[in-house]
Amino acid sequence: MLTSVDTDLMRVLADPLRMQIVTLLAHETLCTTHLVEETGARQTNLSNHLKVLRDAGVVETEPCGRFTYYKLRPDVIEALAGSFAELATTARATAEGNLKRSCP
Repeated sequence: MLTSVDTDLMRVLADPLRMQIVTLLAHETLCTTHLVEETGARQTNLSNHLKVLRDAGVVETEPCGRFTYYKLRPDVIEALAGSFAELATTARATAEGNLKRSCP
């Protein structure tokens, strides 16, 4: 079952730039400079999106000298994927059992 945490996380990931950031971070840990180069977004805009992802627990930071590196937290993505898998299993059982509520 999807929880309010799951729906909040879905809202965070619904933004195309944030989803692009998550996809990039799934492949490697990157600093803001790398993310600006890869996405073409302005640094201030990117920083705002990274803050949203950080606050949602999707990414974590790793200071390295004067740079901050970002890496994806796969456990958060796995938990959301698990919620969707449970939802799909329920929907499949409903469809196979032809379960429907009768109208009054």
